[in-house]
Parts: sequence; C-alpha cells; structure tokens
Amino acid sequence: MSDDDLVVQRREGLYCPQGDFFIDAWRPVERAVITHAHADHSRRGHGHYLAAAAAEGVLRARLGEIDLQTLPYGEAILHQGVRVSFHPAGHVLGSAQVRLEHAGKVWVASGDYYLAGDHADPREDNATCAPFEPVRCHCFITESTFGLPIYRWQPQAELFASIDAWWRGNAEAGRASLLMGYSFGKAQRILAGVDRTIGPIFVHGAVEPLNRAYRAAGVDIPETPIATEVSDRTLFRRALIVAPPSVRGSTWTRRFGDYSDAFASGWMQLRGARRRRSVDRGFVLSDHADWPGLQRAIRETGAARVIVTHGYEAVMVRWLTEQGLEASAFETEYGDSDDDEPKAEADGGGDAS
Repeated sequence: MSDDDLVVQRREGLYCPQGDFFIDAWRPVERAVITHAHADHSRRGHGHYLAAAAAEGVLRARLGEIDLQTLPYGEAILHQGVRVSFHPAGHVLGSAQVRLEHAGKVWVASGDYYLAGDHADPREDNATCAPFEPVRCHCFITESTFGLPIYRWQPQAELFASIDAWWRGNAEAGRASLLMGYSFGKAQRILAGVDRTIGPIFVHGAVEPLNRAYRAAGVDIPETPIATEVSDRTLFRRALIVAPPSVRGSTWTRRFGDYSDAFASGWMQLRGARRRRSVDRGFVLSDHADWPGLQRAIRETGAARVIVTHGYEAVMVRWLTEQGLEASAFETEYGDSDDDEPKAEADGGGDAS
C-alpha cells in the first residue's frame, strides 16, 4: 500500500483517507458509503449513509430510520476532493459499485456483484435489479465468494424449469413445496422466475417487506400473502412457499402438512452442502458471479491492480498474479449474511457436482 491509495484497510472497515469516509464499514463510523443492503455490508450505527437511490427502499426496510443520502446511478458528488459515484452491480436491488476518482486515479469498490461469463445471453442477468456495469479503473476491489473454477452457473431458463418441475410434481401429488432462500435477493429472484400458473404462492413474514420494496421500485414480483395469515390450509397442497433457511425444522413448517423442501443457493453445487442442509432438493441459484463471471468483470475494468476481498482470496490472488496483474487481498468481515455456507469442502477441488 502507498500513501496515495484511495482505499485502505482499517479496523472499522475499508477507508478512503482522501475523503475521510468508509465503504461498507463493519463497525460504527461517522460517514459510510454503502454498496448494498445485505447485513454484512450495511450495518446500523453509522452517523451518515450514502447509497445508490435504488437501494433506499430496501435499506430503510432493513435499517429503519437512518440519515440516508442517495445518488442515482452514474451521478457523482465531490467530497473533499474525491469524486464519488455509484454504478450497478447486478447483485440485489440497489446494489452498486463505488467509483472513486482523485488526482487522476480511479478506484472501484465492487461490494458483491453478479455477472455471467463471456458471450452470455442478456437473459442471464439478474432480472430483479439493474445489470452489472463494467467501470474502467486503475484498481478494482473484487469479491471472491465463488472464486474457484468449479463454480459455473447453469443457464437460468434451465434452473427455473427444474424448480417449476419440482413444484408442479408436488402440486399434482397434493404436497406443499417449501423453497428456502435468503429473504433479501434470493427470495425475489425465485418469485420473479417461477411459473406463477402452477399454484398459489405464499411467503414467510420476513420476505414480504422486501417484496414490497421491490414492487415499489418497479420490479415484477407477484403478490405474496404471508403463510401465517392463510386460513384455508388446503391451499398449501398446491402452493409454493418461499421462506428463509431459518425455518428448516421449525414449528413454523407444521402448518403445511405434507411438504417437500428445497434450498436455493450457489453452495448447492456441492453435494456435501446439500447433505448438510438435509433437504429434498438443492437448486444452484446465486446472486454472486461464478468463476467465469469474476474473470470477465475483472478483465472488463481494464485494471492493472486488483484487491480481493471475501471468499477464496488466496486462489484469486494467485490466478490474478499469473495473468500479470498486481494482486493482493483485504481482510474483511463480509460474507456472513447471504449465500453463507462453509466452503471447506470446495477448497483444493472439493466435492463438486
């Protein structure tokens, strides 16, 4: 690190010394720039928040009353000589990369992002938020949640066809379909992608406030009654119920009678992860870039220097160095709120399917 680096690591989080603000700080700070509203990147207790305008609804739904300033994507402000702007990350509603410009240097902190690999059909973008926008820069700060070659997502049309087939089969057998995925981001991807003609759709109470924020932002999310408010339990026999993973094995599920359960996550690509979840089905659905997507994103920035955060940092740094780039890693506290699953079995090749 040098004195003119635009982002450095501090105990509170990633810090821009020239602008005297933090990006996705994990401890309370006076000024926090937020990439997106997942709990590991946007925490309570900061004095002032700055985020992309598209994130306002979900941030307020999750954090309550905060001192929040927003900017539309692409619009910049100048703060203490640092030009700051937000650019779509394709991860969840309102997710953004933070572009910093100072003294002729441009850095981009990506937070979490979703981008398909080279030559991908535009339909592979996350349909529930603005698609990832490559931003040219000198230094790119990238995640590495799925930074191993084994992680390669299947086409979304195939994925949702398999979810629909599972739900349809259960409905024909008079059995409820409980599909678990994270309340913010994953649940909305599921709801936007399934065939709504198969049967009724209900959600857990933790999912619906986020659904409302998505609908308010113009995202096509179906109306989703809360499961606990359904009086006619015979409706569950053909229903899809979308809920967070915490409901697994809880008394909350008893209302459904006979049901089949499944979990949607990028980690479901690993057989061992499916076994640990003890679910009937695992669907490989992630809001993070896979290995080809990470490679594409890094290349399209044109950055000569890359700093890797949460995930498979050592693997990514080694690969980047082999490509002739200047590479290092930041030690962060990200990665504990979505797609959270022990990754040990994937290290060194793992148990991929």
